[in-house]
Amino acid sequence: MPPNQHPIAATLWMAGAIASFSAMAVAGRMVSGVHDTFEIMAWRSLVGLGIVGVWAVLAGRLAEIRGDRLGRHMVRNLCHFIGQNLWFWALAVIPLAQVIALEFTSPIWVILLSPLLLGERITAARAVSTVLGFAGILIVARPDFAQVDMGVLAAAGSAIFFAASIILTKTLTRHESVVSIMFWLTLMQAILGLACTFADGRAVWPTPVSGFWLALIGLSGLGAHLCLTQALSLASAGFVVTVDFLRLPVFVLLGMILFSEPLDALVIVGGGVILLANWISIRAAGRASRPQDAR
Repeated sequence: MPPNQHPIAATLWMAGAIASFSAMAVAGRMVSGVHDTFEIMAWRSLVGLGIVGVWAVLAGRLAEIRGDRLGRHMVRNLCHFIGQNLWFWALAVIPLAQVIALEFTSPIWVILLSPLLLGERITAARAVSTVLGFAGILIVARPDFAQVDMGVLAAAGSAIFFAASIILTKTLTRHESVVSIMFWLTLMQAILGLACTFADGRAVWPTPVSGFWLALIGLSGLGAHLCLTQALSLASAGFVVTVDFLRLPVFVLLGMILFSEPLDALVIVGGGVILLANWISIRAAGRASRPQDAR
């Protein structure tokens, strides 16, 4: 592993990402009956753009915002915009556990594409942890693929676009600062969201209640991407998405507590398998990051 890889620090950043994604999922479910996904994305991005702008000014980091890779930013943000809209729509129509189970097929795509697009190796430990993590997800969520509906298709489609977004984010972290990545993320997605919101000539303005949830979506969405981008700058894409498997048991618990979604013994078993997968990945990454003995 290259010397700039820091798996423990990346894991801590991913803990922040998991907390932020969880808040965004709950807020998205709460507001789904009032606003469509394009409106949610537009307001989320506008809130995020304001925060990023203030942050860049106060921190004196406006000069870090660069425009020499706008094409790559656009492709990355278009992939994420499509994936996020599909994800928000799926949240409203199928259980949280099923959404996350289908979303988490994206690590398989990331790990398979990383050698081609990022030059990363698929180590034995990473392969084992990925297979174990995905097995744990299937044990917990047990998605019913025999009766495919539009919600399932939306969640499955979001996984592919999220995988492409993760790969492109990793390539951007090699050349761009977090401020630049987050600025172009929020600006481009605000434009896309507003264009899609007003395309049909109809838009629902936030109420006091929905405005609170939309603000939370904006804050948590920005926090999630900040944490994810930092994690990707500290460790490989394959390692980061493996740690992200921990999001599943968190979402299952939230679904049980907030939305009366069932919890059974297989959830505990699957969560244990996921934790084992993360332990294998973190342990292997930690060993690889230690200095080798002189030969």
